[in-house]
Amino acid sequence: MSKLTRRAFAASSAAVAASAAFGFKPALAQAYPARPVTVIVPWGAGGGTDATARIVAALLEKDLGQPFNVVNRTGGSGVVGHTAIATAQPDGYTIGMLTVEISMMHWQGLTDLTPQSYTPLALMNEDPPGIQVSSSSPYKTVKDLADAIKAAPPGKFKASGTGQGGIWHLALVGWMQAMGLPANQVAWVPSNGAAPAMQDLAAGGLDLTTCSVPEARAIIEAGKARSLAIMAPARNPIFPDVPTLKESMGVNYATGAWRGIGAPKNLPPEITAKLTAALKKVYDSAEFKDFMSNRGFGTVWGDGGQFGSFMDKGDAQMGEAMKAAGLTKA
Repeated sequence: MSKLTRRAFAASSAAVAASAAFGFKPALAQAYPARPVTVIVPWGAGGGTDATARIVAALLEKDLGQPFNVVNRTGGSGVVGHTAIATAQPDGYTIGMLTVEISMMHWQGLTDLTPQSYTPLALMNEDPPGIQVSSSSPYKTVKDLADAIKAAPPGKFKASGTGQGGIWHLALVGWMQAMGLPANQVAWVPSNGAAPAMQDLAAGGLDLTTCSVPEARAIIEAGKARSLAIMAPARNPIFPDVPTLKESMGVNYATGAWRGIGAPKNLPPEITAKLTAALKKVYDSAEFKDFMSNRGFGTVWGDGGQFGSFMDKGDAQMGEAMKAAGLTKA
């Protein structure tokens, strides 16, 4: 190193030290983001999670002045994408959409990842399950349906809404547990999602479904089904006529599918704070509210700490339901 280079290096080091002494942050942290950010989505293009991620990314880009590029990393029932988020460099240039499956996959032995594997940034969406019956069903209230289920032998009533062990299956199990009934009191018929399950309900092949009301909306509006209640602490303002379980029958049980933004663990606090503040602006924007409302998606806000606590609570709840249904890894 030449004498001139040594002097320049010493001057630079002294400047950095002086900045630190007076409480100035390095320019790199102040300038974040200085280049494009990747937003990983663990599910396929065109679905609700992908669509939500893309509106969030577009609004972040508008606010922070750098591209936020959505990348779909599918496979392994959500394991591939969630792993890609967790194992990225914790520098703020890879973030992603975390979904309810992160509180389920490790119980099934699919991955070691848990909610603790991330830096939570913001909870932005939750859709509770509804309890739907066909328009020809004799049950007009959820209490009527619940009383009939209690009086019937296990397995007489049949329900669907997703695959075996999916979120809507676990919602049914949780409801049965909350009523003091066995997890298999209602037989679960696996389906490829809410849409075919609702078609089967309308055709008379099922007694009930436990998918979200937005997913059931088309069949309900066609007059072929009705929603008796939602498993939520409060009514959904988009579907104000659908009561909660607690209102209808005094059962204080709530769950749901949710989406939030997270980053790899150990993200620097200043970048965490900047991203969370930007995501709050997104959440409060008319563009985001209109987008979610038009699709019937529920909106709920939680900052990083609140999102972390929310995931931990859901993780314990999912574990209990999966154990009761015999769906956990031995």
